[in-house]
Amino acid sequence: MRGIQVAQYVKGPDDLRITTLPDPIPSPNQYLIAVHASATNFFDLLQIRGKYQHQPPFPWVAGAEYSGTVLAVPATSTLSHPAKYRVGDRVFGASQGGYATRVCALEAQLRPVPRGWSFFEAAGLFVTAPTSYAGLVVRAGVKEGDWVLVHAGAGGVGLAAVQIAKAMGARVVATAGTQEKMRVAREFGAEFAVDYRKEGWPEEVKKLTPKGRGVDIVYDPVGLVAQSMKCTAWNGRLLVIGFAAGEIEKMATNRILLKNVSVMGLHWGMYAKEEPETVEKVWDGLFELMESGKFKGTCFTDEEFVGLERVPAALKALGGRESWGKVVVKVPQEGQSKI
Repeated sequence: MRGIQVAQYVKGPDDLRITTLPDPIPSPNQYLIAVHASATNFFDLLQIRGKYQHQPPFPWVAGAEYSGTVLAVPATSTLSHPAKYRVGDRVFGASQGGYATRVCALEAQLRPVPRGWSFFEAAGLFVTAPTSYAGLVVRAGVKEGDWVLVHAGAGGVGLAAVQIAKAMGARVVATAGTQEKMRVAREFGAEFAVDYRKEGWPEEVKKLTPKGRGVDIVYDPVGLVAQSMKCTAWNGRLLVIGFAAGEIEKMATNRILLKNVSVMGLHWGMYAKEEPETVEKVWDGLFELMESGKFKGTCFTDEEFVGLERVPAALKALGGRESWGKVVVKVPQEGQSKI
């Protein structure tokens, strides 16, 4: 196979190289997948530099999120305990080694490509979609009539959150840093878009809500919780999703008390260990939205990235904040189906 192998940490995407490698050998409980599209993530940028909390032993293949077709099912599958997927099935998932033409994955790391979706559209679903659904639906209990503020509303998790909140009957205000990203957020369902770079943006958000009461839910993958308190309603819910801005916030707890606010975190990756039953409920909810047309792919389409050679450029577009949504690289293979 061809893949981007990391034998030592690099300074950045430009140092990554595509090499010919032996096909990965799946363990008895793993599937072998032919990769047709690979999605980029911020943690990929950290991992190749040795800055992520999960660092595989050298050498390892970079990337984690992808879509493709099943080439081989687990050797442990039997007639009484058959594999969920069969050879030829179209799947998407996440496991180490996504920047390659072949990858191995456990059954729990895979889901079927939604009906009518391309490999390109499905490649970036596995991380962002359930993060946003679990945060808004499971943790914050979003409901019809809620006002939801989505920070980084044109990012991968942001566009997922915008669509999910809208599907649940909420009214959505998205923040973004450029006019183009504000436009994209509105295109995906945000009723209003606000430039968070402008001084006084919390007051602008507050004025959009009925009688200036503020928003019921703040979805924050950036690190803007403290400022968001200024436009949060009584009994508001603040969702801490991540810290894309680079700093872990500290906030005055008296302000939480004064507005009767709940601050809640979301660590989606831990649900598989701590609440596996919730994982299935989240995916069931997401597939219902996808099949009803209320949730669509969030792939960046302003520029096309085709071939593993374009992974460095795709990662730079992601890291340089030049993109919106999910930056996905198409991975051509001989005899592959349409992506």
